[in-house]
Amino acid sequence: MRNLVLTTVLAGALSLGGAARAAEQVDLLIVNATVIDVANGKLAKGEAVAVRGDSIVAVQPTSKARAAFKARQVVDAKGRFVMPGLWDNHVHFGGGPELVGENRALLPLYVAHGITTVRDASGDLPQQVLAWRGEVASGALTGPTIYSSGPKIEGLKPIWKGTLEVGSPAEVDAALDKLQGMKVDFVKITENTLTPDLFLYAVRQAKGRGLKTSAHIPAAITVDAASEAGLSSIEHMGYALRLGSPDEAQIAADVAAGKITSGEATARTLASFDEATAMAGFRRLAARGTYVSPTLNGSRVTAYLDQDDHRNDPYLAYIGKGLQATYAWRVERAAKDDAEAVARRHAVYEKNASLVPMLQQAGVSILAGTDAGFLNSFNYPGVGLHDELQIYVDAGLTPLQALQASVINGPRFLGHADRYGAVAAGKTADILILERNPLSDIAATRAIGGVVLKGQYFDRKALDEMLKNAAKAAEQSGAA
Repeated sequence: MRNLVLTTVLAGALSLGGAARAAEQVDLLIVNATVIDVANGKLAKGEAVAVRGDSIVAVQPTSKARAAFKARQVVDAKGRFVMPGLWDNHVHFGGGPELVGENRALLPLYVAHGITTVRDASGDLPQQVLAWRGEVASGALTGPTIYSSGPKIEGLKPIWKGTLEVGSPAEVDAALDKLQGMKVDFVKITENTLTPDLFLYAVRQAKGRGLKTSAHIPAAITVDAASEAGLSSIEHMGYALRLGSPDEAQIAADVAAGKITSGEATARTLASFDEATAMAGFRRLAARGTYVSPTLNGSRVTAYLDQDDHRNDPYLAYIGKGLQATYAWRVERAAKDDAEAVARRHAVYEKNASLVPMLQQAGVSILAGTDAGFLNSFNYPGVGLHDELQIYVDAGLTPLQALQASVINGPRFLGHADRYGAVAAGKTADILILERNPLSDIAATRAIGGVVLKGQYFDRKALDEMLKNAAKAAEQSGAA
């Protein structure tokens, strides 16, 4: 009996051992990687990342993974740094139906620069972008994952095209019905002609429906009023700047009464700015969970057009001629500024940039986004996010905090933190392989050795081919 039991135990042990030795099939295995935990800045050397389909199935020491997995493709990272793919949390597509092709050609440009997800904050091609969202998700189109607001909500007869125009609460309700029918990922609200009352109504109604909102805040209401109504994200730092003025409520009232213009309101805000007032306001935003997307790269370019006209930027080779033509709008406006207006542009930008570490200190979640796309002169899709992250670090954030603003806060804002934000089992296989450590130098995000996009690996040669094709498409866009 004793021998029988011993034999049974040994047989079981051999059986288990055999099972343990049976390699599990995966599609991709990245070995000898230094994995960056973007949540805490820790590095894990000698790791392997196993990918099946569009998901990471395991992250473990390379020695263990080589025995545990049989991969169709093995990539040796050779000690290089591995982190989640970048998110650009504020982009635009637009310029009219004739530029659909040029906009579509931008999608691989994002991937070539390590950006695996974008948050489309509305333009004048909303239906096309929603269609691309589906094509990318199905694998029919190569590009970053797209989260889109669809058409923005605006007032009657705005300057912006492709919007849902509303002039009454009933029309706001109808617009929200339409957006929900489109299955948008969030709602964008702007203030060109939208009345303050309807703005607040739209924010409250969207929140009541469980929808995230992002917005430009009307000058005639306070930032706190928008945040208290349930606004999820303030787009552009210039709106958050208002919280730094002790006179904000009076300035808003004067705009509402027609006593001053929005430009004069900005000048008064800058003149009365008080750091303690700003910090108190930012803490209120943090307490309510209101995010801020600074989009400083675009405003930097415009602010300093007097010093750099960008006509010789090498990156223009990747931008279609039609999209380049849309840049003229801001360039021509800036050219009309006198010396005083130019100085004010510089001062506003510098003050806005100085707010980045204050937001961080106050606990506000920063969404790294560029505002890249049509109209926004020389604010380039792809490389613009690297410029944005560099601005944050130059302003006072650590490289880790800058990365978190992109790859952690982005998915958390949209409710997708369960699938993004880390190189870990269960997460989407959107991965960057970097030549250098971005925790030491944020510029290392530009040194991309490879990109994994929903499980598909693109080496440096493939990424360079994307850039080559983008340049070819841009050149052909100018052909008659």
